[in-house]
Amino acid sequence: MTDFAASVDRLHNHVRHWEQPRWRGKKADQVYALVQLLADLGADAEGQPRRPVPREHDMILPDQLRVVADDLLAAAPDEKTLAEAAAAVDDVRREI
Repeated sequence: MTDFAASVDRLHNHVRHWEQPRWRGKKADQVYALVQLLADLGADAEGQPRRPVPREHDMILPDQLRVVADDLLAAAPDEKTLAEAAAAVDDVRREI
């Protein structure tokens, strides 16, 4: 759990202060795709159906990241799921 939480903290701290011009290009799409993946993993862990995360303004993406990450942790997924989620977060952080 701590690896996932630490990975999310690093990414969140990296993007939370970004202004709109910084989100241009594929950065926003990559973070949104990560948000959706984390939401899907959380739904799976809860045994709930997957639902699309609303695509809001890019400036909201850091908040969406924090919320879906907290939801995933609250669902108490297995270690394999947390490792998958942490790897996805780390991949996005390296790419953006």
